[in-house]
Amino acid sequence: MTEARDFWSRRKAAVQAEADAELLFAEEQAVSAQKAELEEKTDAEILAEFNLPDPDHLQAGDDVSGFMAKAVPDRLRRRALRRLWRLNPVLANVDGLVDYGEDYTDAACVIENLQTAYQVGKGMLAHVEALAAEAEADESKAEEPQIELEETDTPDAEPVLMAAEIELDEPDEVELTPAPRRMKFEFEG
Repeated sequence: MTEARDFWSRRKAAVQAEADAELLFAEEQAVSAQKAELEEKTDAEILAEFNLPDPDHLQAGDDVSGFMAKAVPDRLRRRALRRLWRLNPVLANVDGLVDYGEDYTDAACVIENLQTAYQVGKGMLAHVEALAAEAEADESKAEEPQIELEETDTPDAEPVLMAAEIELDEPDEVELTPAPRRMKFEFEG
């Protein structure tokens, strides 16, 4: 539970917070000064100062925890971790499950003068329209085949009457009902 604090307890907490902030600031300045000093030194001098082995000559099973200290520069830490990853078969084996592990920018796979019918926002619309225009042009050029009938010498053959030529004597016999346009449902009940 929080209770209302009086003036003196708030003042005491504020003074403590200021002291903690000053200590933190002093530590950060000391670390930045040490890092600036280490940046001027060579890697061999830094390794000798911290009693660390050369990261390029690490063997399997060597301890790399010394390289993880805050005082060790990042460049040495990275060299030690790279060597560790190369030595450990569990870390070095890429299992092929990397999503973007392939190099899709390989210039050797690029086809020169590649053209596509795809247009941004329109898709393959122009290509489809061109194919439709070619199909229409082919249809108009193609002539309908004309069938030539051979004349036969059979005078006794009767001509075949088409349905349109037949006249019905009694139009009441044939009742044509119009096709229903909508479905009708009837329920008993």
